[in-house]
Amino acid sequence: MRILFVEDDPEQLEPLHALLSRSGHIVDGVQDGDTAQWLIGEKDYDLIILDWMLPGKSGIELCQQYRQVGKTSPILILTAKDTTPDKVIGLDAGADDYVVNPFEFRELLARMRVLLKRSVNQQMPTGNILRVAD
Repeated sequence: MRILFVEDDPEQLEPLHALLSRSGHIVDGVQDGDTAQWLIGEKDYDLIILDWMLPGKSGIELCQQYRQVGKTSPILILTAKDTTPDKVIGLDAGADDYVVNPFEFRELLARMRVLLKRSVNQQMPTGNILRVAD
């Protein structure tokens, strides 16, 4: 799976980037919203993980803009902003899930699997049957 991971804190970005890569994912890790916006325009991602507070464009702005152009890949907000109003803002901006720091890596992987499963199920054609040979 190709993941865009946007986190401005190198102490979070580097270890998570390494863990996600070791879990078999192709990860583009960047530290600012402007670079993330450029990458989103250049590549297709299976999952986008966004921090809220970023230099340049915020994670919320990136999420809103991504949805406004009709892109549907799952977005997970990963942030220290932990109030209910913050969570509502993130989800209303178009995020599919919202995880608060600190978190357990196993939980993050489980949430990623759920988002990807939903995404694949939504992309599967329905109603048509394709048969090859027998």
